[in-house]
Amino acid sequence: MTRSMLVCSGCGYELPKLRDMPLGFRCAHAEGEATIDHVLARKLGDAGQLQPCLGETNPFLRFRHFDHVYLAAQHAGLSDQQYVDIVQRLDDAIASVDGHGFRVTPYGKAELLGCAMGFSGQGGIWIKNETGNVSGSHKGRHLFSALVHLEVVRALALADVSAELVIASCGNAALAAAVLARAAQRTLRVFVPEDADAVVLSQIRSLGAQIEVCPREPGVLGDPTYRRFREAIRSGGIPFSCQGPDQALAIQGGKTIAWEMIHSDEPAPERVFVQVGGGALASAVFSTFEEAVALSKIESLPRLHAVQTQGCFPLARAYTRLMSDIERRYSLQLPEDEEARAAFLRDVLGSAGIEDVVRYAARNRAQFMQPWEETPHSIAHGILDDETYDWLAIVRAMLLSAGFPIIVEDGDIQHALDVGRRETGIDVCATGAASLAGAYVLARARPSVLGERVTVLFTGRRRDSN
Repeated sequence: MTRSMLVCSGCGYELPKLRDMPLGFRCAHAEGEATIDHVLARKLGDAGQLQPCLGETNPFLRFRHFDHVYLAAQHAGLSDQQYVDIVQRLDDAIASVDGHGFRVTPYGKAELLGCAMGFSGQGGIWIKNETGNVSGSHKGRHLFSALVHLEVVRALALADVSAELVIASCGNAALAAAVLARAAQRTLRVFVPEDADAVVLSQIRSLGAQIEVCPREPGVLGDPTYRRFREAIRSGGIPFSCQGPDQALAIQGGKTIAWEMIHSDEPAPERVFVQVGGGALASAVFSTFEEAVALSKIESLPRLHAVQTQGCFPLARAYTRLMSDIERRYSLQLPEDEEARAAFLRDVLGSAGIEDVVRYAARNRAQFMQPWEETPHSIAHGILDDETYDWLAIVRAMLLSAGFPIIVEDGDIQHALDVGRRETGIDVCATGAASLAGAYVLARARPSVLGERVTVLFTGRRRDSN
């Protein structure tokens, strides 16, 4: 039987088995060691030849053999049919609230969009379209794994799972959480910023969630919603969020996006662009591509690009600081050209050297990742997290794949939004189009990209106030 483990990338702590710690969602050492980046990452043991259940339309059933929640449940004694019944029951309840449950979402080449942006030959743009997913974005995927896990714990009578669910979010994640909580008949408390979208807040209230607005305090760095969220967890709340350090299962749910792309009939991408705020989506997608290489599902990693807005780019800033540190500690003279630099690091450091870099960064978090000092602003308001909580997994993936972060201005996002809507007919939001803006910016700087297979994610649909 395949074993799936959650191991801290910062200190090496391994989360105990489900029966020993049924409500373990984060590293046990996270509270006491603030200088270390404590994030649980999945490790597969005895993977063998894992295969999807292609007859299933629900991704959480189709790819359950790859899923940590499923594998942990099996080791704890839950049967395959019991697990399927839990997922199906929850999905049916979600459909009764939102009109439909989870299904494999469209992924394919956008011919007209590619032509409009200048792609030619074997190149082009492939879109993973999440705008029709539960609650109108990809966010429900991250949260569904946590919800299934709680129902598994309940079914096995391992712990009381009735505590309040809590989340910090500026929009789509909170809406997805409200839909899922309503479906599961769970109490949900949502911590939101002062400038949260009024339309989304109205929808959240209509679903019965409790909203707590968290104003910024003068002179206090960091996201106030995240601080209140952490306080609520310490008071007994269950993290129902998309921050990997606090809810490791959020990364596991997001992996279904990448598994769908990997097991499609489309050719493997040469580059993948993912919009990054807190980082759970990019961490999930990038780590899944790495697992796919290890499982011989694809031959090699695509170049992985994290896209952030000019209004708030803590990940890109941390990456730049890390480049300077690598030059100093390894006595290297890195190329100024970012593509040449990324390839140089991959080839010269190798996987062992990259893991050494990551270990150092994990144990010296504050040297690289720090909260954004100013109140962030952008039309892509969904990726304005003060910190990229899952930053290290993304940096590691970019180093291994010879990728690098891309910073886009609001004008680039608006252009991508306009062209993307016009040429695809997809009513994507600005945050959802940010990955396309990243591809546009890189192709503008490097015309050779126009001959490559590029994947972008349209992560959410436009709301009435967009």
